[in-house]
Amino acid sequence: MQVILLETIGKLGGLGDIANVKSGYARNFLIPQGKAKPATAANMAEFETIKAGLEAKEMATVKMATEKAEAMAGVVCMLKANASEEGKLFGSITTADIVANLAELGHEVEKRNINLSEAIHHIGEYDISITLHTNIDIDIKIVVEASEDEQ
Repeated sequence: MQVILLETIGKLGGLGDIANVKSGYARNFLIPQGKAKPATAANMAEFETIKAGLEAKEMATVKMATEKAEAMAGVVCMLKANASEEGKLFGSITTADIVANLAELGHEVEKRNINLSEAIHHIGEYDISITLHTNIDIDIKIVVEASEDEQ
């Protein structure tokens, strides 16, 4: 199924591109989310009239993501968790823990934007990537320490 993209989407293309996608993906995700429209003649004509507004919205989103990336440069997340004497955590550090810590530091991100290559099960330092926009990624450092609560 051919669709007109109403915003830049990772591997599909940019604003205004016509992409071939599976019909289920278009019907169940892209069209209901307002990310695309079917590539009919009427929709193409309508797209041309609203194109300037969509481009302005896209530019504003990119600008906000760039500003957020500049503000987050050099951020170090300090997380404390219960751990054994060998340094193995009782549980793991999740994206929700990272989001909560970043919120405390004044940086709002969504869980889905945090890219953990593997679960964090040991104390130590980890470098993770956060995707703020399609082409804007920032790397931050996570430091996991053992909590000092003895039970």
